[in-house]
Amino acid sequence: MNSQRILFATMPMDGHFSPLTGLAVHLHQLGHDVRWYVGGDYGERVKDLGLHHYPFVRAKTVNQENLDSVFPDRSRLKNTIARLRFDINEVFLLRAPEFVDDLKAIHADWPFDLIIHDVAFIGGSFIQQLLSVKSVAVGVIPLAESDEWVGPSGMGMPPRAGFIGRQYQRFLRYMVQHVLFKPCNDLHNQLRAGQGLPPVSDFMFDYLVRSADLYLQSGVPGFEYPRRRISPTVRFVGPLLPFSSGKRRSFDQAGKVLSYTKVVLVTQGTVERDVEKLLVPTLEAFQDDPTTLVIATTGGAQTEELRDRFPHDNFIIDDFIPFNAVMPYADVYVTNGGYGGVMLALQNNLPIMVAGVHEGKNEIAARIGYCQVGINLKTETPKPAQIRQAVGTLLTDPGYRQNVRRLGRELSQYNANKLAEQHIHDLLEKQALVAV
Repeated sequence: MNSQRILFATMPMDGHFSPLTGLAVHLHQLGHDVRWYVGGDYGERVKDLGLHHYPFVRAKTVNQENLDSVFPDRSRLKNTIARLRFDINEVFLLRAPEFVDDLKAIHADWPFDLIIHDVAFIGGSFIQQLLSVKSVAVGVIPLAESDEWVGPSGMGMPPRAGFIGRQYQRFLRYMVQHVLFKPCNDLHNQLRAGQGLPPVSDFMFDYLVRSADLYLQSGVPGFEYPRRRISPTVRFVGPLLPFSSGKRRSFDQAGKVLSYTKVVLVTQGTVERDVEKLLVPTLEAFQDDPTTLVIATTGGAQTEELRDRFPHDNFIIDDFIPFNAVMPYADVYVTNGGYGGVMLALQNNLPIMVAGVHEGKNEIAARIGYCQVGINLKTETPKPAQIRQAVGTLLTDPGYRQNVRRLGRELSQYNANKLAEQHIHDLLEKQALVAV
C-alpha cells in the first residue's frame, strides 16, 4: 500500500479514543501520514503517540466529565429512555454539523485520503459523502447491527430461541427503532438534510455500521451472538487495544501473590468515579478472607481514601497497574464491563464477573453471560455477598475456565493491527482500480 494521508477522528472519550491508538501508531510506523482529530485533553495523548493533532475548533467537547455542567437540564431527566435520547442527541448527533465544519477545514489544508473513526463519531458518515473520501468505522463495542436473530442493541438481552422468542425480539426492535428512538432517527435525517444529504430509511445505528466503506469490528465471532446475516463490509479483526510499546512490564508485587491461594483483580475503569459501585463492595466481600488477594485498580479515583479505609494485608490498591503485567497472576477478573479490559481478560484466560449496565456495558455483560465465560450480575451496584458468591462459582466450576480457554485460543489467532491493515489496503486498492 502506497503512503496515504489518513485522518483518525474520535469522540473525546476514553473508550472511543484508546482502542484506536494501537492501529494509528501501526499505520504511522508503516510510513503513512497519520493525523488525529479529537477534542479536550486527548490532544496531548495524540502528541505523545508522535502524531499530528487537529483540535476541535467549531465542535464542542462533550463527554462524561462535563456533560451535566454543559447541560444542567439533563439532571432533571429521571426517565432512563429520556436521558438516553438526550445523550444521543446532544453528545453525538448535534455535534455532527460542527465536526463537518472542522473536517472540511482540515481537508482544505490537508486533503486526507481516508478517515478512520469510531462508529459513534457521526461526522465520519457525513464527511464520507460530502467529500467523497473513504471511511473506515471501528466498532469499539460489540456489533450493534440489527438482525432477526437478536434483540435490539442497547437492551443487554441475549438471543431468544424459537418462534415466540423471535417474535418478541421483533416487537422490541420495532418499539426501539420506531417509537422510543424515533426522535433520534428524525434528528439524524434533519441534520443530513441540513448538509444537503438525502434521508436514510435505516435505523440510525444500523446506518452507521452499513454505510461505512469498511467496518472493523473489535473482537472475534466467538464473542458475538449467532446472526442470520452480517453486512459484507463488517470484518472481525480481534481485540483492538491501546498502543503499547511491546515491552512486557513486570508486576512489582508478584512475590506477594505467591502467598495467596486465590487472586481477584477488580477495576471499574477510568470513567466511573463512584468507588461505591464496584470497588468498595468487592473489597468488603474479601476483607475477612485472608486466603484471597484482591488487586484493585482505581483509575485515580479515591486511591488514598480506599487505602485508609481498607488497610488489610490481602489488598493491593493502586491508581494504575498494567493489565498485561498483572493478569497472568490473577484467577478472576471483576469489572463493570469495559470492552478493552474484557478482551484482555479473555486473552489471559481469566473468567469474568461483570456488573455493568450503562454506556453500553449491558451489551458486553450480556455476551459474557451468553458465552459462559463469566457471570453477569445485571446490576451496577452489586452487594458484597453477590460478588463473593459469583467469584466462588467462577473459581470452582471448571466449565467457565474451559469456555474462557476456548475463546482465548480464538483471540490468539487474530493479529488485530495486521488484519486491519490488510483490510484497509484492500479497500484502497479497490478504490485505485475504480479510479483507473
